[in-house]
Amino acid sequence: MLCPHCGSAVAAGDPYCESCGQPLGLAAAAVGAPADPFPPVGVPGTVFRVGDLAITLEGDRVPIANVDLGTDQTIYFEHHILLWKQPDVAVTYFSRSGMARRFFAGTLVFLSQARGPGNLAVSREAVGQIVAIALGPGEAIDVREHQFLLATSTIEYGSASGGGVANAMFTRTGSRTGLSVDRFTGRGEGGLVLLHGYGNVFYRRLEDGEQLDVEPGGWLWKDASVRMGATSLVGSGHGGLLGALSKMSSGVSIALNRFTGPGRIGIQSMTYVPQELREATEHQTSPQGFLNGGAPGFFSGR
Repeated sequence: MLCPHCGSAVAAGDPYCESCGQPLGLAAAAVGAPADPFPPVGVPGTVFRVGDLAITLEGDRVPIANVDLGTDQTIYFEHHILLWKQPDVAVTYFSRSGMARRFFAGTLVFLSQARGPGNLAVSREAVGQIVAIALGPGEAIDVREHQFLLATSTIEYGSASGGGVANAMFTRTGSRTGLSVDRFTGRGEGGLVLLHGYGNVFYRRLEDGEQLDVEPGGWLWKDASVRMGATSLVGSGHGGLLGALSKMSSGVSIALNRFTGPGRIGIQSMTYVPQELREATEHQTSPQGFLNGGAPGFFSGR
């Protein structure tokens, strides 16, 4: 296997690369044990194994997860991201409990489940990086809506509070964070969750009580122990009212997501906004949109 940081050959189970000294994260941990996201730089050819299941990351611009299924482990994913499958792979559909609540919360109601033996691949069909996170029994992460790629059947898929009404209203336009976010929890012996981050994905580890303010489109995932809220750029140290008006007229958000540790947070360097929502935002931030009563930048997306 290769070091995800420098590309040097490393032995399976090594906690650190002998060439660059960087920690090897999930490469050194059995799936189900606490581990950092891996790879921090999407290295084509990285292979993850969970029981008789093997997942290979391929592609360095528009990545895919190439999955070899055995007869024991299954995976689930959003139905529209299937790229290919062998005929012997059975794909079925199932609904999640609490259908009405999930529908109004904006989280997924229906999922696809794949059972082997055989091969399939999934892709978000977008530029970015696939991040793999191993979850042990009881460990949980919260994920931005519609950026989940796939998970093994030993991962429970639920929902959690998105940080309150203020966070949902003031920190996102387009695909803004809603009242709920996706929550994935390890059960049994634990398992694996794959996410698609737009651009590159970075992560920070926050100590207990440590805070980090993040552009609303930037956060991808966080440990369930990390609290998320909203904070304003209006006020002392941010230019006051004139500063707020300047940010609004230039299409910049006047609110940020505030994260409070302890725990990890994953940050993506690019935010995808659907074309129709991008056009609406551009209209709001144009002089004509401002004169027509738009509030440019108030619900700004990146």
